[in-house]
Amino acid sequence: MFDNTGRSSFTEFVGTYAPELLPHRDTVLATPIGDQVPHATTIVAATFAGGVVMAGDRRATSGNIISQRDIEKVFRTDDHSCMGIAGTASTGIEMARLFRVELEHYEKMEGRTLSVNGKANRLATMIRGNLGMAMQGLVVVPLFAAYDPDGDRGRIFSYDVAGGPYERERFDAIGSGSIFARGSLKKLYRDGASADDMAMTLIQALYDAADDDSATGGPDVTRKIWPIVSVIDADGFRRLSDQEVTGYVEQMLVERMISPDGPIAPLR
Repeated sequence: MFDNTGRSSFTEFVGTYAPELLPHRDTVLATPIGDQVPHATTIVAATFAGGVVMAGDRRATSGNIISQRDIEKVFRTDDHSCMGIAGTASTGIEMARLFRVELEHYEKMEGRTLSVNGKANRLATMIRGNLGMAMQGLVVVPLFAAYDPDGDRGRIFSYDVAGGPYERERFDAIGSGSIFARGSLKKLYRDGASADDMAMTLIQALYDAADDDSATGGPDVTRKIWPIVSVIDADGFRRLSDQEVTGYVEQMLVERMISPDGPIAPLR
């Protein structure tokens, strides 16, 4: 019946034929519940020579309570892109899953993938659709990263609650620890760095964020819970294994025993 819907947008198609299957964004809550549900926190991303790396801590909080220690906040959205979530965790995870289906549907209908700008704009539309819930405290503000084959480079987009997409150069961070992570990235980022060096830089930035922001979780050595780190380049999306991330974290912790505040940026 739906072999050819004539629509490249999955959400528009479902909204026409079965709107009850989509998340209801127009529901008015009796009272704002934003502080009562788990919130995801810090996500960082940075470009390197030929791609982009994104990383996220694993902590979710409800007010001053740690509601989950091993939440996943960085999601593959297609072969050459990913998104990280900050804000209401359940809504963010739902949005990431729906965005992935949206991109898959477009590719099947059109026989090609969306451009990087097209992907960023599709995500902006989805965020804008959540504005009513955001006004009641259920805010989702993602960070989107993709490899752009046209320029053989990584690109990063951040958003406001109304869906406005803003392309960021070199690096960016979102979430409660973003101000501290961004300060760390300003100090440590190097143009032309390798993917390996940039992965370590992002882990350093997350550690600095956790050092000053109680909602951001640092590496949990006793439970062996590490940040999620994903690399996107011409070969596609790749999430680093726990074993790979463990190597970065252990190296960082050894260095932090000597210099607790982390690496010092050279003045020139």
